[in-house]
Formats: sequence, C-alpha cells, structure tokens
Amino acid sequence: MRAAGLIRTLLAGYYRTTAPRPGALGERARLALVRVLAVETSTLAGGVALLDGERVVAESLLDVRATHSERLMVTIDQALGGARWTARDLEGLAVAVGPGSFTGLRIGLSTVKGLALALGVPVAAVPTLDGLAASLPFAALPVCPVLDARKGEVYASLYRWDGVAMRREWEYLALAPDDLSARLAEPVILVGDGAASIRSPYARIPPAHRRVPSPASVGHLGLARLRAGDTVPPADLTPLYLRPSEAELKRRALAVH
Repeated sequence: MRAAGLIRTLLAGYYRTTAPRPGALGERARLALVRVLAVETSTLAGGVALLDGERVVAESLLDVRATHSERLMVTIDQALGGARWTARDLEGLAVAVGPGSFTGLRIGLSTVKGLALALGVPVAAVPTLDGLAASLPFAALPVCPVLDARKGEVYASLYRWDGVAMRREWEYLALAPDDLSARLAEPVILVGDGAASIRSPYARIPPAHRRVPSPASVGHLGLARLRAGDTVPPADLTPLYLRPSEAELKRRALAVH
C-alpha cells in the first residue's frame, strides 16, 4: 500500500470496527513489545526508525528543505516496505514530542495519533532533548542538547551518564544562547542544530553527523517506556511546548485588541 493511502485506509478500518476497550492499550504496553515505529519530526532533520526489540531494523533521516507533511508518510512507507513489514506488524509507537518546531511536532504527533487509533497499539512520548542526549551513552562529559528555538532563543537541558542512562540535571529550558553559555561551568558536549550558536570555552562540539536527532534513539527510549507501561492515550498526545507558538501569540494579541 502506498504512503498516500496508508493512514486513510487504516483509519477507515478503525472507524468501521469497535474502538479498543478502555485499558486495552495499557495492557498491550506491558507485554514484551518487539516491533516499534519511532517518529522524530522536532527539527528540519527528521525521520523514522523501525525496531525489532533492541535491534534497529531501519532508520531514515533527511535534512532537506521539505516539510515533514511532504515526506513523513513516504518515509514510513519506505521503511516498512524495506523491512518487509506492514503497519499491522507494529506493536507500539514512539514519537518525539518536543520541544522543537511547532509545525514539525504537530505533523509527527498527528500521524502517530492516527496510527495508534487505527492499529490499537500503545504510544510512548519521548522528549526531544532526551532523545538527543541518549545518542551519546557512556559520555565522560555532560551532554547538553541545544535546539534552535528562533526569536533569539534556544531550547536546552543538561544530561550526565550515571552508569545506566543519561540522567537529566536541568529543567527543559528556552533561553538566549548567551544565557546558556553563562550556565556552562565545565566542559560540555553540545549536540543539536543550535550547538554552534553557543560561544563558551567549555563547549565541545562533535562533528555534524553526531549532532542531529536520531529516530533510533527515540525508538530505544520509547521501547523502554512501552515495556514499563509508561504510555500516553492517543487523545492526550500533545507537544511539549516551552513557549507559546506564533499562532497562539497572534490569537492573544487579537484578544487584547
């Protein structure tokens, strides 16, 4: 089945049948889930991954000037076809929920929400900065994911390897690059599309291919949450926004005037 009709066909089948009974998704989430689709659309560089347990079966990442609405379903379709899976083989979904691009996040979350409803599978919500930090396990230095938030700000947090996982030490922040630089008090590995904007003697910036979001990292974090039953009902799946969107600011301005 081609990408253009994948969600449409699945949703049509969902609405022709009985919706999953309350608690059904949570029960499935506690099973030893194996096949997971991960979606990362927080930044311009985004894509998908397929996991069969801990094994990454497929991963696709594109950093091109095309919106996620133009390429996401095509990418999912190609990944499933390459793995010789169908959408019905999926047992769970993982999605990056932000912070990040308002438009990109809406596209990724709406796609995953539609798949979850159609397939009756559980969803794990993974903060984008967590996924970026998880790409550098065993790091001897703390890791600070930095995303361009526009309007002269970046999104950031700080993580440190504790022997088991990357543990977050800061809140999720939206702040000016200079303010983030001032918070760095030791050598720190910076990743993400905003890393180069941080001017600090403590900044350690890896090569570009190590700084982009990883759909597979989102998948691995999501898999752990799914196995623990830490899931989100599709209707409650919302982006992690650290500040109002441009559309929300315009609505507020209209309300005032």
